[in-house]
Amino acid sequence: MKGITLKTNLSGIFQLIMLLILNSCSFSSRTCNKYLEEAAENPFDVIIVPGVPFENGQWGHTMKGRVYWSKHLYDIGATKNIIYSGNAVYTPFIEAEIMALYAKKLGIDPHHIFVEILAEHSTENIYYGYRMARKLGFERIALASDPFQTKMLKRYVQKRVSQDVGFIPMVIDSLKVMQSAMSDPEIDFQQAYVNNFVPITERQHMIERFRGTRGLLIDSSAYR
Repeated sequence: MKGITLKTNLSGIFQLIMLLILNSCSFSSRTCNKYLEEAAENPFDVIIVPGVPFENGQWGHTMKGRVYWSKHLYDIGATKNIIYSGNAVYTPFIEAEIMALYAKKLGIDPHHIFVEILAEHSTENIYYGYRMARKLGFERIALASDPFQTKMLKRYVQKRVSQDVGFIPMVIDSLKVMQSAMSDPEIDFQQAYVNNFVPITERQHMIERFRGTRGLLIDSSAYR
């Protein structure tokens, strides 16, 4: 009985530690709301939305959340334009193109949607997205993603990209309400299909992919 109790206690402690770690790597709901209020009062010219792999012919929970969040920010006037960023990385579908197709179906004006298709890592999403935004003439630029990814990228953005980049992490409660009120659109995902595709796991070994996640494989000449 004591052994079972000890095992249960250790399991509970482990779960608590993991919860604390995850919370420390994510923005709180209060902070997310604060960023949203600031964006609504002082809109951005463009937001950068990182891509997510498209698998089995349908968008997953994370991609869906990011696209719906960008739609919400566009609808309330927190941003005038959107850049979806992401190449075909793990599956033969260009992530940015897939997200753009969904965004158009949700009613975002195509003239305000842009795609960045060089990025294969989250650090590259924001780096290349920012460079594209500047090349397009946008000045007020923000990263818009889930609270976890946004916070994980914040330090990198401020150190390696620009101190002027803003952040608009998802407000999860608002997102849930919006998603429940809308039906999922259907897209022709073959438009984003890449022939002769080779996944990143076959093109790069583990150490190289790790370097990529740290932003060490970036082509600094891109979008100049």
